[in-house]
This record gives sequence, C-alpha cells and structure tokens, in this order.
Amino acid sequence: MNVLVTGGTGYIGSHTCIQLIEAGFNPVLLDNLYNSKKAVLERIKRVTGVEPLFIQADVRDKNALINALQANNIEAVIHFAGLKAVGESVEKPLEYYDNNVHGTLVLADAMREAGVTRLIFSSSATVYGDPASVPITESFPTSATNPYGRSKLIVEECLTDFQTANPDWSITLLRYFNPVGSHPSGSLGEDPQGIPNNLMPYVAQVAVGRRECVSVFGDDYPTPDGTGVRDYIHVMDLADGHIAALKHAGSKPGLHVYNLGTGNGYSVLDMIDAFAKASGKPIPYQFVTRRPGDIAECWADPSKAQRELHWQATRNLEEMTRDAWRWQSSNPQGYPED
Repeated sequence: MNVLVTGGTGYIGSHTCIQLIEAGFNPVLLDNLYNSKKAVLERIKRVTGVEPLFIQADVRDKNALINALQANNIEAVIHFAGLKAVGESVEKPLEYYDNNVHGTLVLADAMREAGVTRLIFSSSATVYGDPASVPITESFPTSATNPYGRSKLIVEECLTDFQTANPDWSITLLRYFNPVGSHPSGSLGEDPQGIPNNLMPYVAQVAVGRRECVSVFGDDYPTPDGTGVRDYIHVMDLADGHIAALKHAGSKPGLHVYNLGTGNGYSVLDMIDAFAKASGKPIPYQFVTRRPGDIAECWADPSKAQRELHWQATRNLEEMTRDAWRWQSSNPQGYPED
C-alpha cells in the first residue's frame, strides 16, 4: 500500500516512516521543512535500506496535495503536519489555526478530489482539556485549555462531521500522550528548531551541554512531588500504533478514536531523574512559575487500542531515556543542516 505521510520528516513522522517500511508499506513523505530537515531521509535509508520518495510542499497547497495523491497512487494518508507547541500557540493562535485547522481541511478536500478515503489523523491528549479524573478514556468529555489543543479539537470535530457526511470514509483519530525517545540505532530522534518546547529534548540538550539548566514550570501542582504528571510514550511504540491503526481500522469505514499512551504517569522530576541515570550526567534544574494552558496530570487508559488494534506500548521509561540519550549524545547538534 502506498501511504502519504504529511509532516513525514518530522519527529513522529520519520519514526513512523521507518515502521511503515519495515511493515511492508511504501511511504511517500510530504513536508515543508518548517520544523524538520531533509537530512532525515538519508537516516531513514541508513536504518531501512530504503530512501522514501520526498515531496517538499505545504499541506495548505491543495494542488501539490492532489498531484502527490494521484501521481503516487496513494491509498491512505497519515496526517502529522502541523504546529505543536502549547506555549507558542498561546502567543500565536492564528498561525496554529491556519496550519493545523486550515491545513487539514485543505488535505481532506484534496483527498476527496483524488478519491482517497482513508485518513489517520495525528491528534492529541490535549483535546481532553483539564480532565476531571485519570486515567482518561476515549469517552471523556473534550475541551481545550490552549489554542494548540483547541486546533486539534476543532479538526477532530470537522473530521467527525465530514465522516458522517461521507460514510464510506475511514477516519481514525489517534490521541497521543507525550512522545519521547528515539530510534534505538541513535540515527533518528527529536531535533526541535530553536529552543525546545517539550521537556525531554530540553533535558537532553542540557545533558549534552547545549543548555545550562531545565526550567520546571510549577512546583505546586496537586501531584506527589508538585510537578506536572504526564503519560510519556516511546516514539517507536507510537509509530507502531499507526501501523496497527492502518491495518485494523484503516480498511473499515467509520470514525475510529483511540488513545495512544502507556497508562502510566510520570512527573517532570521523575523524567529528569531517569534521564540523569541514562546519561550519567547531572541535570541542573530550577523551578519557575506555571505555564499558561498547562494542567496538573494527564495519563491514558489505552485499553481500547489494546482491544481493537491489538497494540500496546511495550517500551519502558529506561528505554525511553536511554534511546533519547543515544540520539542526543551521537548528534549533539541534531541533524546536519540541509
């Protein structure tokens, strides 16, 4: 099966591309390289022996999308392309709605014109807002505490309406928890442009000497150590979740919604301690005020995905931090410039 992967040179997209190739699929990557580098393609080839076809284009460019879909006989789309930083979204809401919402609507329209009816959407646990309790199931009420989460929620609602109007379509919404880690080879990993917006790449850059200290946003949450608790999932487990969704839900018409998480919650300090052990380096940190839009705790009930997709996360916290350190220590400046 030929699969178009939007945002395919990004962090999750590139790891999913490797797992698609290993599973016998033929991924075609489309990315505008806003927050990724072309050097990823050579790394994918290094790991798999296959350099995937790459199209440099923006997901908001409808003609480029239609050409990509038709010229490559695409049968399914995995849609990662979008902006993803909570803090930045509070400062730049219009950019987030334009990229994440408008971009997805253009993609769905292009798919409709090209006759491609299978879509797997990269959603987020932020659509649960500030949940009343944990663990979180797919039936929890949805809301948003920041523009990033709201952009994902709006897209989910748009795609739900679209699938209702087009019942022959298969649309899968995958609600990710917190992806971390890297490919075990150390060849691919998370390489944010500029200052990292997520905890783990920031911790990794402190460990490798690129940054001085980790800022821990808030030490007064109602959690065991006062810092925010999240469900961290190894990026390779997350990638495998997309393969499972493609195999088990992608061929079934309907709207399919799944949490992709481990079902375990770890605090910010837990993650810093685990990374210090994996790297053998002290990780200096300081407490600062809470970040707008953040919540106290958030972790998944992943049992629906286990039951229906025959998928579950298998890699533990030690593997997450060990693989992240292997990537960062082997590539202290990230991928080489294009």
